[in-house]
Amino acid sequence: MATTADFRNGLVLMYNNDLHVITEFQHVKPGKGPAFVRTKMRNIKTGRVLDNTFNAGVKIETARVEQRPHQYLFKDDYGYTFMDNDTFEQIVLNEEMVPFADLMKEGQVVTILMHAETEQPLTAELPTTVDLVVTYTEPGLRGDTATNTLKAATVETGARIQVPLFVDTDTKIRIKTSDYSYVERVK
Repeated sequence: MATTADFRNGLVLMYNNDLHVITEFQHVKPGKGPAFVRTKMRNIKTGRVLDNTFNAGVKIETARVEQRPHQYLFKDDYGYTFMDNDTFEQIVLNEEMVPFADLMKEGQVVTILMHAETEQPLTAELPTTVDLVVTYTEPGLRGDTATNTLKAATVETGARIQVPLFVDTDTKIRIKTSDYSYVERVK
């Protein structure tokens, strides 16, 4: 059991008989009335985001989860196949359990959340940024740099993102996985 004082991003709770992970939280102490905690929680099974408010000091049931590194191998009709580098065991996750899968390339190490009591895989998490090569983009117009203009680009995994005009084909770039945004060029 935990209280609202223990809330942090990534904490997994048992809420309404489902596992939810806290993505955002904010402690609020209004001038009048008791304090409360405003949260955004993502349902691990469905991926749906739920806004909820807890009174300060309320006890919440937490779930024990473990983060284990796995290597992404391939995708087939059954789903995405990952391998544990220590035991060489392979697990298959369906598409709903792998958010931002179009930014994953073969051989990449991802973190898989496992429910500690049941040894059930819950979800796969990519690193906060990934480095990918641009395979196609239109050439930028010369002199069109007065504003922060973006253009569409396709990366090696097939994902389409928006990049600045100076990025060309075969350029390695860093992408933020949470919102598909361009971060920087990589040497």
